[in-house]
Amino acid sequence: MQPQSIMAVGGHIGDMDLAAGPLLAQAVLDGGRATLVALTPGERGHPRLGIDEYKTQKIEEGRAFAAAIGAEFHVFDDISDGFLPVTDDVAGRLARLVRTTRPEMVVAHWRHSIHTDHEHASHLAERARFLAGLPGWDPAGGDRHGVAQLLYAENWEDERKFRADTYVPISDEAFEVWHAAIQGQAFARGETYGFRYIDYYAAQLIMRGCLARTRRAVALSTGDGARVAIID
Repeated sequence: MQPQSIMAVGGHIGDMDLAAGPLLAQAVLDGGRATLVALTPGERGHPRLGIDEYKTQKIEEGRAFAAAIGAEFHVFDDISDGFLPVTDDVAGRLARLVRTTRPEMVVAHWRHSIHTDHEHASHLAERARFLAGLPGWDPAGGDRHGVAQLLYAENWEDERKFRADTYVPISDEAFEVWHAAIQGQAFARGETYGFRYIDYYAAQLIMRGCLARTRRAVALSTGDGARVAIID
């Protein structure tokens, strides 16, 4: 993949770590810039830990994961898991971050999900992209920046009507970096509700690699039914 700046925006810490983490790791290895954004900590996802305790743990895990793959880490820790609002206040905060980091590609949740926060995060990413590139919007928030590509990540909770049409090959080195880093997240290891997240996404990389005629690949969607493309 050619060096570029990529921002991945998730509803919670861990969402894009799994779905787009290999892509971010690849971008960094190729000489680009990676930014990982969580719009809430995702602190209500542990059946045994209290909300405040798990919030602290999630933020520490998210920060450690980003550092391990070489990405910048941002979390909106004042917004609570399960209560992510679709407002111009939140979209504006994200748009200012887009203007600061200036990504060429933003990766977001697909629009349809079993989790409301994921759907809201998708709308917020779309709105933030629009605001960041809008002339005259919030001059104090940085110079306007137009994001060339907005793509949607493949997430097992966001499968309804998702159609992959863009594939990014993932090298063995990027996979190993991601695989080692994601082990640091308790929920990804299956310690919350038992779902084998790491196995699922590791297998998905291989399956999508078969379709892209490479060893491993991340699958994305343009959302418009475009012809299948492979980004080298």
